[in-house]
Amino acid sequence: MSVRNRFIFALVFSLPLLVNMVGMPFGFMLPGGAWSQFGLTSAIMAVAAWPFLQSAWASFRHHHANMDTLVAIGTVTAYLYSVYALLTKRAVFFESAAFVITFILLGQYLETRMKASASSAVEKLVDLQAKDAEVIRHGQSVRIPLAEVQVGDVIRVRPGQKIAVDGEIIEGSSTVDESMVTGESMPVLKKTGDKVIGATMNSKGSFLFKASKVGDDTLLAQIVAMVKKAQTSHAPIQKTVDKIADIFVPVVLIAAIATFAIWYVFLGASAVTALLFAVSVVIIACPCALGIATPTALMVGTGRSAKLGILIKNGEVLEAANTVKTIVFDKTGTITEGQPKVTDIVGDAPAVLRNAASLEAASEHPLAAAVLAKAKAAKIAVEPVRDFQAVAGQGVTGQVKGQAAFIGNAKLLTTPLPPKLAQAMADLQQAAKTVVIVGVAGKAIGLIAIQDAPKASSATAMAALKQQGLRTVMLTGDNQRVAQAVADQVGIDEVIADVLPGDKAAAVAKLQQTAPVAFVGDGINDAPALTTADVGIAMGSGTDIAIESGGIVLVKNDLMDVVTALTLAKKTFNRIRLNLFWAFIYNTLGIPVAAGVFAALGLVLSPELAGLGMALSSLSVVASSLLLNTTKLGQRAKGLPIGQKTMA
Repeated sequence: MSVRNRFIFALVFSLPLLVNMVGMPFGFMLPGGAWSQFGLTSAIMAVAAWPFLQSAWASFRHHHANMDTLVAIGTVTAYLYSVYALLTKRAVFFESAAFVITFILLGQYLETRMKASASSAVEKLVDLQAKDAEVIRHGQSVRIPLAEVQVGDVIRVRPGQKIAVDGEIIEGSSTVDESMVTGESMPVLKKTGDKVIGATMNSKGSFLFKASKVGDDTLLAQIVAMVKKAQTSHAPIQKTVDKIADIFVPVVLIAAIATFAIWYVFLGASAVTALLFAVSVVIIACPCALGIATPTALMVGTGRSAKLGILIKNGEVLEAANTVKTIVFDKTGTITEGQPKVTDIVGDAPAVLRNAASLEAASEHPLAAAVLAKAKAAKIAVEPVRDFQAVAGQGVTGQVKGQAAFIGNAKLLTTPLPPKLAQAMADLQQAAKTVVIVGVAGKAIGLIAIQDAPKASSATAMAALKQQGLRTVMLTGDNQRVAQAVADQVGIDEVIADVLPGDKAAAVAKLQQTAPVAFVGDGINDAPALTTADVGIAMGSGTDIAIESGGIVLVKNDLMDVVTALTLAKKTFNRIRLNLFWAFIYNTLGIPVAAGVFAALGLVLSPELAGLGMALSSLSVVASSLLLNTTKLGQRAKGLPIGQKTMA
């Protein structure tokens, strides 16, 4: 039976008890008197309270105490004493047990409703999916359910339709509204060769695309899975809370026994009065609020981050992000656009470009595409290459037209760089351009300057991080002069240059010796550093392995989301601390009142009021967590949250 149905059952059976309690001073009682109360309360104990009793018994068998233990002991004690009083014709208080169960279930039901609201981000994400797709099969257009779409299917997207799955456009062009996934409010122009994301909305154009990822492999499905995992995870602080609860429950039971003994033995109160005080102590101390303080804040925090296109994988990552003092950035594709272009050629341009492009045709280096694009634009033919070799940290070599050629840095030279070329290199590097040497037979024949412009958001993000007191570091394989020029442009505090791909993780580990580190990257060679860092932040535009290695994934290619992610992590963790503080304060202040310490002042807490107070405490914690949905996160790049726009 659901919590909702158990609450309704308990409410229906406890209302007559309420009427009886209110009507007794006026001479009104339920037919059957105390026996009716016994029947109604027994039904509540057998149905509505049964899960509490089962949980308490299971915990007892495993020598463990939990929150249900306190609920079970308090209500069973009140119930059994009332049964004894009924048989011996004494005053009964069945309504105490009934009302406590009803109020606790009310709190749990409202808590469940609020948790559902907190996790609505997942439901909104799932609702974004298209229901079907128009697939081209055997030359005919066929509309099939989304679940039947396969990798390699060619899909037609008409104006105003949702894109069914992830893929690549093979014919046509259009503008696509990707705000529901990336948070970017402006439609993005898509043409042949561009990738499209499932669940995004096509605008006016029509195009064909080939499905590359379907089902659980699509970006939207991965986002949903990641959010679900984060919302069911536990932050390390929760382990501390659980340990405290393990100690707290036995202490409460001892306090309840002591309360009964003091009132009955030392203060001469009746057994009924002493028992009521003891039961109130057990009920008011039930640490339900303590148990939900962390998970509710996690659910709201990760849900809100998902709406903003920021995916936090679990509670451990969120807690670690709260401690970060140093942010380390990869350069290419992270601080810069990741789209390098050739800006200058020094020397005999056709000869320099021909040798460079021929060698780069077989290279996988990020700068190779820029050289090849320049050669294509200049209509320079690419020559076949023999004995091609990539030299880590230096460049590439090979035989071009029977001559040993190379493109890379000065380590590949067998003779010093001529003064004119050396001066030209220094000037170009000072302008934040990456310069590679092109040579034949160990001698330089020219230079190629390549520039990758910083992202528009980079400088703003660095300024915002500095305002938070964070140290910013650039970690790159580029040379010191170029790296420093880029760092000066965007405002980065420190540069670590000339780092080989395999050494990035070691550089991060060295920085960790002084403070917790977050690493932001997007490439395959960033994966070890992302894993090594206390918090790995992967750009959503990066490689699959980088995204998998990151604890936080930024769906948009926007560094301002680094600021937003860290700000949200801090606010979420601060909310957890606040929730725990109020939960502890509630129990600390409530126990003395329930024990009758202030009875001489007329301040007495009955078991049913203790149950209501405990329920309200849990609700206050959930309400506190929900406030994370409205808290300000500071400056943010333009864009709408996931699910903000109405889908056609």
